[in-house]
Amino acid sequence: MIANNARIITFILAFVSPSLAFTTSSAPAQKTQLQLSTSDEGSRRSFLTNVVATAAVLPSLVLSNPSSASAFGFKADDKGPLVYGDDSIMSPKEHGTTASPVQPDLRYGVSNKLADKISSYNRVFAEMGGYWEGTSFENDVRNLVASNGGPVTFYDSVSGKPLFVAPKGRSVDDFIEESKIHGWPSFRDEETVWENVRVLKSSGETVSTVGTHLGHNLPDRSGNRYCINLVSIAGNPTSQ
Repeated sequence: MIANNARIITFILAFVSPSLAFTTSSAPAQKTQLQLSTSDEGSRRSFLTNVVATAAVLPSLVLSNPSSASAFGFKADDKGPLVYGDDSIMSPKEHGTTASPVQPDLRYGVSNKLADKISSYNRVFAEMGGYWEGTSFENDVRNLVASNGGPVTFYDSVSGKPLFVAPKGRSVDDFIEESKIHGWPSFRDEETVWENVRVLKSSGETVSTVGTHLGHNLPDRSGNRYCINLVSIAGNPTSQ
């Protein structure tokens, strides 16, 4: 239980803090390091806001029911159709936890180098909080919703399989606003393509069925909320 709670705290801190940057050495197999970037006062205020918001759900995840603390999220008979997966999904493969690197022409102007580290050589840490705001993500999403009159599909950066379709059941403004509040693109159950997405019971880690690390499930009062790295869902559709 103590070891599992330590994992919980580790990934919670990685996701609520905009000042945590994921870096590795040039050789992906070498030891991964966390680097603390210099933050301004605004970043520190944002960090504290996210800590408070996340702390509100921690008791229900960790303390209220110790016998089931390793199972993250609302199940299908509660508040969502969450589909759990086994840790074996993330077993070592030819390229970290995936069989191949990320696609060479990722969307939204994201960094391929960062995408490969986060998606295939990482189980806990994340891109910088607010990273997506420095990309074309918001403009692209708003333009696509306006032109198509419907949601946008987000694809696995490795396999090109559809992972999320958003916004659904809310406006594009609400989707963008929630993503800004938390620092990462945030999806709900009805926006998740469960054919290709799984949540690991041991940690709440949210992954694709091909082994791509996507982010974590951090439920709130509205239900499951999937806090996802943009670099992991910036792929292009494939015919496979």
